[in-house]
This record gives sequence, structure tokens and C-alpha cells, in this order.
Amino acid sequence: MTVRLTYEDGTVRVDADAVDEPLPPLPGVEEDPRTGDRRAPAYRYAAVSKALEVAGLTVDDRVLDLPELDLSTGYDLREYQREALAAWRDAGDRGVLELPTGAGKTVIAIAAMVELGVPTLVVVPTVDLLDQWQRELEAEFDVPVGRFGGGEQRREQITVSTYDSAYLKAEDVGDAFGFVVFDEVHHLGGEGFRDAARLLAAPARLGLTATFERPDGAHETVADLVGDRVYALEVDDLAGDHLAPYDVRRIEVELTPAERERYEEKQGTFVDYVREAGITFTSGSDYRELVMRSGNDPRAREALLAKQDAREIMMNAEHKLRELADILEEHADDRVIVFTAHTDLVYRLSDRFLIPAITSETGAAERREVLERFRDGTYSRIVAANVLDEGVDVPDANVAVVLSGSGSEREFTQRLGRILRPKEDGGRATLYELVSAETAEERVAQRRR
Repeated sequence: MTVRLTYEDGTVRVDADAVDEPLPPLPGVEEDPRTGDRRAPAYRYAAVSKALEVAGLTVDDRVLDLPELDLSTGYDLREYQREALAAWRDAGDRGVLELPTGAGKTVIAIAAMVELGVPTLVVVPTVDLLDQWQRELEAEFDVPVGRFGGGEQRREQITVSTYDSAYLKAEDVGDAFGFVVFDEVHHLGGEGFRDAARLLAAPARLGLTATFERPDGAHETVADLVGDRVYALEVDDLAGDHLAPYDVRRIEVELTPAERERYEEKQGTFVDYVREAGITFTSGSDYRELVMRSGNDPRAREALLAKQDAREIMMNAEHKLRELADILEEHADDRVIVFTAHTDLVYRLSDRFLIPAITSETGAAERREVLERFRDGTYSRIVAANVLDEGVDVPDANVAVVLSGSGSEREFTQRLGRILRPKEDGGRATLYELVSAETAEERVAQRRR
């Protein structure tokens, strides 16, 4: 029996010449009730091929007909980068590498592209990263680099794409690439982006991230679409050798009497409701349940709004600004990034301390100008609300101040990574974490640390 595989609209179609002879069980293959054809999602292509091979069947494989690319790189991989690449190859050219910001994940991906020598799609979450990857690939390889996103839709043998554009284009280009790199791969856990991986047939898949696991458990979906985590290092594994040595200083600040009164009132409203409703927040679905209840339960809505007010009070505490003033004075000669969770606070800090600000409202041209002036030393400090956490090529800094955030391990690791590039003078990096005492913020920080 000969089995023919073809790519059609984000699926792999499976046809056999022996109608009465049953096929062995094949991963993800189901009968299409509309046509009677047997199909699997395109991302199952490698597994289906392997299962047919193990069964000893003859396969007429028409899914991918790709040219070989002759690529080379001038990068000399560090030992841990070679180990990471080898681990990925040993896993069948599938899997996720979890390495800190600044550890050279892009370099490993480029080395993998050279070794495989097949048309490659690189998928990234932001236009800033799209620009960054395009510049890097054009500088490294003497081939045209295509682009899906940022106003362009141009396919080449090597192409970079945003997650949004990859989702929209996947059905049309799902058989055009043999290798796909997902930068910041944890984004694939989001419901809207999963089809960007499902509809591509590329058997070789590499995920890059500084923090693989997601609190909602969606990293299990990423593992299914890209592969398991095959290599991981933490910041402390590289600090002092390949990343700057660092210190983390947590400073607790007291709420003012007025802030404390309002915080306790709002937090009490929230806690009273969830206790009565029996909501324990042992999983992400518990919070979603509360949000759903708020649609028709006025008390649930009141509890959500109270929780939001309590968060804003503790995150924007007045004494944090006093501590920030002291830190900025102490580090007058250093390069400082201040992180917050709220856009309004960014503008307050910008006005109060005369610091250039970057928020989601900052235009692309203005953001590039601010970062370039930070890079060349015209500015020695900037303040940002979340937008510099990932997906932006941030110039070197050696001091970070976290005034507020989500409290997640991912966010903390990303912000720490912004100051860990090795310093020319071999100096240490310092991250200050300002936490409101006796609040939920303090408890979250203690659990993470």
C-alpha cells in the first residue's frame, strides 16, 4: 500500500491506494465529515510521516518541496549555546530553549538555520522585534529576507513575521517552510496565536523564551505545537561569566495613613466577596469565573473594581516616589530604567524627575529616538510602562527600578534581563524592587523570591 501526503489549507491530507486495507493509527488524523478525506492539522506532519515509516508503508510525500539553502554564519557559539543547539537537534529538531534575556537566543536560532539549510520562517510578537530580526538576518546572510507585518507582505526563503501576520498567512504559506522559529514562544499559549503553529507543516520547530511556563498552564499547548523544553538555564547560571553579576534589593515602603485606609477598605470588599462565593484562586480559571460572574452579579463587579482600586493604591504608593528620588540621586552616574505598570504614573514620574517616558501611547519614531538617545548617552535614564518588558531592543543599562508590575516570575525575569548584558568595566548590575508593605504586592514578591 502506498500512502500519499499532500498539504491543503493548513492540513495534511492522507490518501491510500488500497481502499479496503486499513491504515495504522496516525497521530491527529481524522476523517473529514465534509469530504470523507483523512486529514491531520499541518503541525502533525512530522509525526504522521514518522508513524508511516515505522509501519513500513511506502509514502508518496508531496507536502514539502523545498530548495536547499547554503547559509553560513560568523558567530562562534559559546559552550552553553552549543549545548542548547545539540539538545534541540537530539530532540528531533523540535523543542523550546529557555535562556535569560541577553544569553544569545537569536545566535542559536541562526546557527540552527545554518545547520538545517531549509527555508525558514521566524515568528515574533512585536514590530520592534520584527525589525530587529530582519536587520540581524540581513546582516548575517547574503540572501533576501521577506517580511509579513508592519505594512509588508513579502515572502522569501527566509522570512520574518509577527504572530498576527503568521496567523493570517499560515494557510497560504504552510508548505513553504521547513523550519519555523517562534521567538517569545510563550505567546503561542494565547488562543488567537495557536493556529500560527497549527497550520504550518514545518517539521523543524524551535521555541525561544526566557520564561517558558505560563500560570494558566498554556505552556502545555506550546509543548504540543513546538516541542518540550529541551534546554534551560537561569540567570544565576550565566551571571558573572556571560551576563553581568547582579544584586536584587527589595525595599519595603509604608502606605500613608490615607492610602492604608483606602487600601484596607477596597481589599476588604474584594476578600469578603470571594470568601462568600467560595472562590479560592487556585487556578487561572477561578479568576475567569469571577470575571464572568461580574457580567450579571453587581457584587462580583463591585469586588473586581475594588480589587483594581486596591492594586492601584499599593502600586502607586506615594512613598515609592520618595525612594525613587533617593535611588536616582545615588545612581546619578549610572544608566537607569524605571518600570511601572501604569501609564499615568509614567507621565507623573516623567514630569517630576524630568525623565523621558515610553508607553504604549508613544509612537514608533519617538520610541526609537528615545532609545537611541539612551544608547548614545544623551539620556541616562528612562521610565516605561510594560512596553520594554519584551519585544524591544533596549540599550545597555546597569540599574533597574521596578515600582510596580504584575508580580509574575516572567515579568520579573524579563526586567532583570534588561540590565544583565556584560559591562565593559566588569561592573555589577542592580535591580531595585519597591514593594508596599503589608499588601498583596508584598506577598507576591515573597512567593516569587
